[in-house]
Amino acid sequence: MFNVYLPLFLSFFSHLADGRLNTGHAGVLLAERRGSYPLIDLRILKSNAQQGEVETGTRRKVKRLLSFQRYCHASRLLRGLVSHSPGSLHLLDDDYLGQAAHMLSKVGTWNFDIFLFDRLTNGNSLVTLMCHLFNVYDLIHHFQLDMVKLNRFLGMVQEDYHSQNPYHNAVHAADVTQAMYCYLKEPKLAEHLSPLDIFLGLMAAAAHDVDHPGVNQPFLIKTRHHLASLYQNTSVLESHHWRSTVGMLRESGLLSHLPADMSQDIEQRLGSLILATDINRQNEFLMTFREHLDNQDLDLQLSSHRHFILQIALKCADVCNPCRVWELSRQWSERVCEEFYRQGDLERRFDLEISPLCNQQADSIPAIQIGFISYIVEPLFEEWHRFTEPSLLSQTMLDHLHKNKANWGSLRCAHTPSDTQSCSQAEEPEGGVGEGADIS
Repeated sequence: MFNVYLPLFLSFFSHLADGRLNTGHAGVLLAERRGSYPLIDLRILKSNAQQGEVETGTRRKVKRLLSFQRYCHASRLLRGLVSHSPGSLHLLDDDYLGQAAHMLSKVGTWNFDIFLFDRLTNGNSLVTLMCHLFNVYDLIHHFQLDMVKLNRFLGMVQEDYHSQNPYHNAVHAADVTQAMYCYLKEPKLAEHLSPLDIFLGLMAAAAHDVDHPGVNQPFLIKTRHHLASLYQNTSVLESHHWRSTVGMLRESGLLSHLPADMSQDIEQRLGSLILATDINRQNEFLMTFREHLDNQDLDLQLSSHRHFILQIALKCADVCNPCRVWELSRQWSERVCEEFYRQGDLERRFDLEISPLCNQQADSIPAIQIGFISYIVEPLFEEWHRFTEPSLLSQTMLDHLHKNKANWGSLRCAHTPSDTQSCSQAEEPEGGVGEGADIS
């Protein structure tokens, strides 16, 4: 069973991005201010969509319309989101409801309910959370950030997440950012972090999935989407998330007051962090992390080692849903599977081969989640547990992880009571990965 499904979980492309900018990517960044909207609307595909032929004229019209809409709505200043009190570093104080403010006082706790927080902030959880954390770490003062530009940038990032995606939306970005904050506070790491490390960690978490189209990389490749061609079928989504982030940084002018070499370094480091979330690089990072821990040679005084741990922390934050309390974890699991199933429905509708984990009739949520936990989440968080030596938080996360895995096992057995073998072998799941299959 393991040999059958492992390739689905940890398959590598022949050319993996190494976290550094190559010449092609750098050229793209210089040419584009904002990322290309990765429109996934199969109404513009011909009936022979399996050949990936697109009616380019229709697509151009739709893209022009969307571009106009995006630029009209890019600045949330025009919607009265920003506090108008000059000199105030607490940008959104006037907009906080009492309950939201109370929740922010506990933002460093692991049972933080991001769904409730998003409702209390009227759908502005990502902007609100980022402004709060920037003030917690005094990053606005340290980097002399312009408050108007900061709010414009954060508003653009939040706006460019697609709310119609069940999973890859701004609430997911806020959830990952909150988890990243918890990891940055880990005693093993916190005392070594510089303000730049913290700035990069929070920014990468907030923007790591920006402009996600709600389908995975294989879908973009087989429909010959322009992003797949642009990034040569390698880390397509992650490259787009990063390029879009850089475009918004430049458009907002957030870093324009910094020396050019510093702003370029920040852009490159953000790219390295965001590209690390590519699930196809899971083995690469896990093996390196394990080797460092085995050899006990991590030196967090070194900037390169701290950056590597930030990459690992972001990877953990991105897939931490099974480590949350069951009530939250289950919601995330249902959301990511709903996004899978929507892709499968599109593929079925246009006679495309249905991607693994996207067939609602064959791929159940419990089986998908057990596979995801067993092959992706558990190995990563066991090593993170070792790194923290261990911490109370890492032990709590592993406890939740094991309980949630058992819960999914029980649900799978309830759905397939005749499958006594799989029910008796809880450690050998039959399903696939939850957020894997190249959708991170």
